[in-house]
Amino acid sequence: MEDSNKFDTDVLVIGSGPTGAAAALALATYGIRCHMISRWNWLADTPRAHITNQRTMEVLRDLEIEEESYRYATPWKHMGDSLFTTSLIGEELVRMRAWGTGEERKSDYLTGSPCELLDITQPVIEPIIFKNAAERGASFSCNTEYLSHEQDADGVTVRLQDRLNGREYTMRAKYLIGADGARSKVFEELDLKLEGQLARAGTAYVIFNADLSKYVEHRPSILHWIVSPHASFGEIGLGLLRAVKPWTQWIAGWGFDMSKGEPDLSNMEYVLGQIRTLVGDPNLEVEVVRTSIWYVNQAYAPIYSKGRVFCGGDACHRHPPSSGLGLNTCVQDSFNLAWKLAYVLKGHAGEALLDTYSPERAPVGKQIVTRANQSRLDYAPLKAVFRVEGAENPVAAGIARFKDPGPEGVKARKAAQEALELKNREFNGQGVEMNQRYESTAIIPETGAREEVWKRDRELYLQASTRPGAKIPHAWLVNKKGVKVSTLDVTGKGMFSIVTGLSGQAWVEAAKALQLPYLRTVVTGAPETQDVYCEWQRRREIEEAGVILVRPDGVVAWRHSADLFDAKTAKDLLADALSKILNKKV
Repeated sequence: MEDSNKFDTDVLVIGSGPTGAAAALALATYGIRCHMISRWNWLADTPRAHITNQRTMEVLRDLEIEEESYRYATPWKHMGDSLFTTSLIGEELVRMRAWGTGEERKSDYLTGSPCELLDITQPVIEPIIFKNAAERGASFSCNTEYLSHEQDADGVTVRLQDRLNGREYTMRAKYLIGADGARSKVFEELDLKLEGQLARAGTAYVIFNADLSKYVEHRPSILHWIVSPHASFGEIGLGLLRAVKPWTQWIAGWGFDMSKGEPDLSNMEYVLGQIRTLVGDPNLEVEVVRTSIWYVNQAYAPIYSKGRVFCGGDACHRHPPSSGLGLNTCVQDSFNLAWKLAYVLKGHAGEALLDTYSPERAPVGKQIVTRANQSRLDYAPLKAVFRVEGAENPVAAGIARFKDPGPEGVKARKAAQEALELKNREFNGQGVEMNQRYESTAIIPETGAREEVWKRDRELYLQASTRPGAKIPHAWLVNKKGVKVSTLDVTGKGMFSIVTGLSGQAWVEAAKALQLPYLRTVVTGAPETQDVYCEWQRRREIEEAGVILVRPDGVVAWRHSADLFDAKTAKDLLADALSKILNKKV
């Protein structure tokens, strides 16, 4: 590899959104030189993404920005129920407990992770990630356009343009990350392929300011679905009021018929009429901030990289916001890639480690694209409850039928119950968010292990496991000061970790003998990691003198389930596992 002095940076990141900023933060945290560019003057200025799920909060916790994120977010308790009403101030028809806040599911979320969910909009979370990346050494250029790249055996030469003065110049990097969104030039230039369909449905969004506190602060919720004939088009068939800044800034959204062209959002009479109808107040004082049209995509890439160039985020998976999976998957793409780049650049791993990025993340991308689009389709039963097709006013007739005391009303109300159960897969899908299982050469399957059996619905419920390919389960340990620490807190942080019990001294000796700078030892039962609740003992799925090898991203790479008391054998097994995972002899 060329001398580092011949490179302007180790990793050049194109794009400063969630994918790019998270990549820069992780790389800088791991001590890697990285430079991030944005064609814009600053970061996101529209509140596109907002739901931040538990797995992403675990990533932010590992990167030590979790607490800062909490300070600026709408807290979990205010994410609340999802309401279905005739207007914001009108009659409630049904509501459902969402985001794990309901009594039936909250314990699943509390036991599954040390982190809560948050509602934090993209213009708020991006500066937090960016600021911390810069403080840790990442450099940044605004108003900079990516033009093209050429890669060779040693690095990538990237052609850029300063948008303020038109000057073109090049930068030389060892690796390039294309985090430049759904219209990614990097993705296109690599000639990577998308599978699926683009622009299959259309939605109008209007950001507006209005103080609606008196209507919602007694029943906090970030999503209000409006059953109205004025917003009944499309597969969702409902209007939306989404809280951006509780309870004074909102998004109003509704579907439109693409065959008739885009609605005229420059017509303020029409826009204000839609907002006031959804709210239910014809005299509401409204300040329109911005209007936009967006289209529903259902497309994913089976391969994310080529040579020294890697893509991630919306460049590789394009889908609607249903289920709140977008930003989360972007951040998790970067978290997967960053440690691998760091290990290769530091000489801890062979370059073949980078080949595991696509096999691990592309199946996740396909999964979330499929789920997000299915979440839209899953509104159909609820839409049918509140519509009578062929009626002069199908929505009004549907609502009347729903409230009818006769047999038709009974049938409609039973259908509503079943429809809400289906929507749990969008609004309480902890399994969708947390049950990923990686398969690649950076994961060593357990010899003789049977195929995993899902004890409950895989989309609804987290199944924590120490099986290779799964994320290490959360369990509360206690340090010598009596402070609770998660198993996630004593692993990760850019290092591999072996996790064993007090009787696993052979593994402790093995790690000492290997003397690897990137390997830490965690002994549950030791003073700093006491298993006083016996939680880890219940969840570890191995014998006490067995071992779990956890990667820097918190994923279990290998485990030895049986007790082992011979230090030499332990050393040989551990060295062999690390050699295979890192593609470099240990």
